[in-house]
Amino acid sequence: MNFKDLVIQNRSYRRFDNAVKLEKPQLLEWVDHARLSPNATNAQGLRFYLVWEEEEAARVFETVTFGGYFREWGGPEAHEQPTAYIIILGDHNVKTKQDIDCGIAAQSIALAASAAGYACLMMTSFKRTLLNTHLNLPENLEILLVLALGKPGETVKIEPVDEEHGIVYWRDAAGVHHVPKRALDEITFWKGKL
Repeated sequence: MNFKDLVIQNRSYRRFDNAVKLEKPQLLEWVDHARLSPNATNAQGLRFYLVWEEEEAARVFETVTFGGYFREWGGPEAHEQPTAYIIILGDHNVKTKQDIDCGIAAQSIALAASAAGYACLMMTSFKRTLLNTHLNLPENLEILLVLALGKPGETVKIEPVDEEHGIVYWRDAAGVHHVPKRALDEITFWKGKL
């Protein structure tokens, strides 16, 4: 698969096949991609909390939100829930641009998961205090991003932005998840184009 096809395949999935479990070695391999990725001043201030055991995954699940545009949807059913999470943490003892580093690390993990046939959902909407309590984190660690991981349990298609939906992702009657993307010409500029 070429890199562009991998990027297209790497969508934000909100429904997973819960029958296919992820284990610690696979999560460690994906975090290793993040470890080897560039980061500000090479400070390496991110930490990664791995969740793959069913009971702990259920506790993380109760703290996260799966799709703000789907207001009527209560989130994935039990058989559609992710089987693992990687929680990206910032270490306050290491001074760096952790927000930028977090994005780079998350994309490295998501692309690695996608290349292996798995799916990732990056989430910033979660009950921070409750999740922090569940993880029992030391004070120097701050939750930056939650990555839900598992085998894809839905079809996701990219389409052009249209008048009906704008940039809002949506599902059709067959349950296919549609993700509108702006045209390349709409988002690029150069001297003389403005």
